[in-house]
Amino acid sequence: MAPPRHLLLLLLLGFLAAASLAFTLTAAVYEDQVGLADWHQKYIGKVKQAVYHSQKSGRRRVVVLTEENVIASLDLRSGDIFWRHVIEKNDPVDELSLSLGKYVVTLSSGGSILRAWNLPDGQMIWETNLQVSKSSKPLLHVLSNNKVAKDNLVFVLAGRWIYAVSSIDGVISWGKEFSLDGLDLKQIIQSPENDIVYAVGLAGSSKLNLYQLNAKTGETVKHIQESFPIALCGETILGSHNVLVALDETRSDLFLIELKGESISYNKVHISDLVQDLSGTVKLLPLMSNGVIALQASSTVSLLKLKGIDGLEVIQSFEQPAAVSDALTITEKDEAFAVVQHTGSEIEFVVKFTSDVTGEVIREKINIDQHRGNIQKVFLNNYIRTDKSHGFRALVVMEDHSLLLVQQGEVVWSREDGLASIVDVTTSELPIEKDGVSVANVEHNLFEWLKGHMLKLKGTLMLANADELAAIQAMRLKSSEKNKMTRDHNGFRKLLIVLTKAGKVIALHTGDGRIIWSNLLQSLRSSKSGEMPSALRICQWQVPHHRVMHENPSILIIGRSGADSAAPGVLSVLDSYSGEELNSLKLDHSVVQIIPLTVKDSSEHRLQLIVDSHSRAHLYPRSPDAMNVFLHEMPNTYLYTVDIETNVIRGHSLQKSCDNSADEYCFSTKELWSIVFPSDTERIAISETRKMNEVVHAQAKIIADQDVMYKYLSKNLVFVATVSPKASGEIGSAAPEEAWLVAYLIDAVTGRILHRVTHHGAQGPVHAVVSENWVVYHYFNLRAHRFEMAVIEIYDQSRADNKDVMKLILGKHNLSAPTTSYTRPEVMVKSQSYFFTFSVKAIAATQTAKGITSKQLLIGTIGDQVLALDKRFVDPRRSVNPTQQEKEEGIIPLTDALPIIPTSYLTHSLQVEALRGIVSIPSKLESTTLVFTYGVDLFYTQLAPSRTYDSLTDEFSYALLLITIAALVAAIVVTWIWSEKKELRDKWR
Repeated sequence: MAPPRHLLLLLLLGFLAAASLAFTLTAAVYEDQVGLADWHQKYIGKVKQAVYHSQKSGRRRVVVLTEENVIASLDLRSGDIFWRHVIEKNDPVDELSLSLGKYVVTLSSGGSILRAWNLPDGQMIWETNLQVSKSSKPLLHVLSNNKVAKDNLVFVLAGRWIYAVSSIDGVISWGKEFSLDGLDLKQIIQSPENDIVYAVGLAGSSKLNLYQLNAKTGETVKHIQESFPIALCGETILGSHNVLVALDETRSDLFLIELKGESISYNKVHISDLVQDLSGTVKLLPLMSNGVIALQASSTVSLLKLKGIDGLEVIQSFEQPAAVSDALTITEKDEAFAVVQHTGSEIEFVVKFTSDVTGEVIREKINIDQHRGNIQKVFLNNYIRTDKSHGFRALVVMEDHSLLLVQQGEVVWSREDGLASIVDVTTSELPIEKDGVSVANVEHNLFEWLKGHMLKLKGTLMLANADELAAIQAMRLKSSEKNKMTRDHNGFRKLLIVLTKAGKVIALHTGDGRIIWSNLLQSLRSSKSGEMPSALRICQWQVPHHRVMHENPSILIIGRSGADSAAPGVLSVLDSYSGEELNSLKLDHSVVQIIPLTVKDSSEHRLQLIVDSHSRAHLYPRSPDAMNVFLHEMPNTYLYTVDIETNVIRGHSLQKSCDNSADEYCFSTKELWSIVFPSDTERIAISETRKMNEVVHAQAKIIADQDVMYKYLSKNLVFVATVSPKASGEIGSAAPEEAWLVAYLIDAVTGRILHRVTHHGAQGPVHAVVSENWVVYHYFNLRAHRFEMAVIEIYDQSRADNKDVMKLILGKHNLSAPTTSYTRPEVMVKSQSYFFTFSVKAIAATQTAKGITSKQLLIGTIGDQVLALDKRFVDPRRSVNPTQQEKEEGIIPLTDALPIIPTSYLTHSLQVEALRGIVSIPSKLESTTLVFTYGVDLFYTQLAPSRTYDSLTDEFSYALLLITIAALVAAIVVTWIWSEKKELRDKWR
C-alpha cells in the first residue's frame, strides 16, 4: 500500500526544517559566537620610554612609548591597557613627557610635530607643526619647579631651532633659529632662580655653544663658544646643574664641561683610568642625576661621582649585565635611582640615593623566567607606604622585549610584548591523544552532553533565563574542546610557532592564543661586543611520519650573528612540543636567501638551501642521506634573485661543488639569464611567487560552453611589478603622465617573459598574491584618484588538444608526459582591473587541504582589518551581461568597483593594529582554513570560504533534531493508525 500524500508531505517538511536549521546556523556569526572560534590579543611592543603619573587618587598609570611607535597608558596594578595610539611608521615618535599632570606631550617626525593627548582617555587635545632643521636627536623638555612653569611652556630643540609652546592649547609662544651653520642643539638647562634657560649645542663636532635665553620671550641674553682639541661623538648628558659630560669621537675620553655665567671651562678624563678591561662600545647612560653618571662598556656598568670638573670617582661597578634607571626626585635635595642586574635565574633590584651612593635603600632578589634574557631598561617609581616611608617599584624591559613590574621582591605582572614584532610564522601539529578512557569519564561526559543540549534546547525555544544563558555560553567554551593539548580529527587544534624580532620563539595554542612554551635562543642574543643578531626565518625541520609518532616534530630557526647581511649565519633546531633547543650551529658563511625544498631525507628532515653573499648554495642537513636525495633533484633545481638596488633579476642553476672549497655540501651557482630593467624608466617594486606547499585540486577549468581551459600551474612562475622612478615615492609624488606600473609574468628557469602589461598613470605601493594560475595585485590609479585591484589569469594552450575522449582512452594524450620550461609555452592570458575602496597593507589567498574549496582573497585594509573577498569578484571573465551558461558557471555581472560587504570582515569590529602579515593554514577539514593575522596585535579565526559543506557546526542543535525525528515518528504512527481506521470504515461501507 502506498503511503498517504499528507504523510510524505509531513516527512518532507520535517527534514526541510532540520536542514534549514543547520543552514541558518552556518550562514552567519551572531554576537554571542564571537570569540568561540577566534581570539584577539593586544600588545604595545618594546618600551623605550616610560613616564609615571603620580596622582594621589584614582587609578595609577604609566604612559609608555615603544619601538613599534605606540603610545599607551597602562594600569600599574595589572598591566592592562587603558588606551593606546599606534602612530604610522612615517611619523616616528621621538620623545614623550607629561605636562600639568593631565596632558601627555609627544614629539615626532624629527621634532616637526608636537601633540598633546588627554591623560585619562587618550584623546588628542591639540597638534602643532614646527619648522625645524635636521637633527641627530630632537629633544622635548617640560619646565618644572620654575616661575616660567606657571606659563605651562614646553620646549622643543631640533637642529638649529628652539621653540617654546604652550601645553594648554599648543600655541607657539616663540621660536628661534640660530644662525650658526651646522649647529645641533643637545641640551636645555633651566635656571632655578630666574627666567633664564640655557641651550647647549655642538657646531660641527668640536665647537660647544652655550646660549642664554629669556624663557618668556626667546631673546638671546648671551652666546658663548668654546673649541675642543678633539672631536666629540655627540653624546652629552647633564651631570649636575652646571656640568655637562661629553664623550669624544673615539669613545675613549670624557670631557667634563662646566657652564659658568661668563665662560666655559672643561677637563679631559681618560676612561681607561677609571674602568679597567674595557671592551665593546662605551656609552653614556642617561641617568640625569645630580653628580652621579653611569658609564656602560659591553655588559659592565660603572657608577661615577662627579668632583666638579676636577675629575670622576668610581663608586661601584657591576660586572653582570645591568641597567640603570633615571634619577627620581624624592625631596628637594635628594634623588633616588635604581640598578637592576642579572645573577643567574634571579635579578637584583637595588635602589640608591644620590646623597649616599655607597649605601642602599633597597636590595631585593626576584626570580624571573630564564628565557627573558638580560635587562635592558629600568624605569623607577616611588610610592608612600602606610608607615609614611618611601617604597619603590620599577618597570623592567627585558631582552625578549617583555615588560615586568617588580615590587616588594616579586613580579607583580608581566606582558609578553615581544609578540608585537613577529618576523615569521609556522605551524605544528599537536600530539595524538592517547587511547584509554575510564568509564567514569564516559558517564560524566554523557551526563554533561545531555545537560548541555537540554540547556541549548531551552535557549532555542527562548525559555532560558539569564543564568542559563550564561551557563550555555560557558558550556560552549568548555565543551568545544578547542583548548586541549592533543590534535583533533578536524585539524583545528594546532601550535602557531612564531619568531620575534628579539630572537625569541613562542608557541601559541590556536584554541585561545595562550603561550604553551617560549625560548629566547642563545645564538640570537646580543653579544658582548655589542653586535645585535637578527632573526630571519622559521620553518618546519622534521615532521615524523605517522607510523613513527614517538618522535616529536622539530622546527628550524635561521638568523644572522649581526645586523649586516654579510654577517655569519646561525641555525637552531627546537622541539615543537617543548621548545627545547636540540641543536645549534654557527655557520661559516652568510645568509642572503633561504630556499626550502620539497624533498625530505630518510629521517623526514626537510632539505634547505641557504645562499650566501658569494652566490654559493649550502645544503642542510649536512648528511650523506640528504646529499643523495638532493643530487637526484639538483638537475631540476633553479634559483632566482631579485636585486632591487641594481634593478636586475637573475636566474641560476647549481654546480656540483664550490670553487676552492673542500665543503662537499657547498654548491656553486651558474648564471643562466638576467633581466636588466632600465633605471631611467622602471624600478622594481615587488616580486612574488606561489607558495611551495600550495595544493591544486583541478588542473583544468570547464567554462560555460563546456570547453576546457588548462591552467598554467608552473611553480617557476614569478610575478614582478615595476614602477616609474618618479612614481616610486608616496602617492601624489608624480603626475599621471609621469607614472606607470608594469606587471610581468616571468619563468624563473629560462627568464622568459610570459606576459607583460602596462598600467599608465598608476603608482605604488604595490601588493600582490600569486596562487594557482592567477595573480592579483593592488595599486593606485592617479588618473581616477582611486585604488585599483587587477587580476591576471594564465592558461596553457599547448594542452588544448587534450579534450578528445578517444585520445584519452587510447593513451594518446600528454597529460602525464613530463613538461619542461625550456619548451616555449603557448599561453593565453586574461586580465581585468577593478576599483577598490581601500588602501591595502597585505594580501593573501586561502589555502585548504585538497584545494577543492573556492578561493578567497584575505585583504589587510588600511583600517587594520581583514576582509575576505571571494575570488569570483576578481574573475577576468566577468562581463556586463553574462549569458545564462555563464550565470550557471557562477560568473558575476561586471561592475567597475569591487563590493565591500560588511559581514565579510573576519576581524568583525576589531583591529589588528599595524597589520603586517596574514597567514592561511589548511586544516584537515577541506571546507575550513585557519587564518592568523599579526602586527602589533594578533588575531586568529577559522574561515569556511564555501561554508562548512562537509560538517555540522558546533552550534547545531542535536536535541532539537532528535525531538523533530521523534515527533515525525510519532506523526507517522498516528497517521498510519488513522489511515488503517479510515480504510476499515471504507470497506464496511
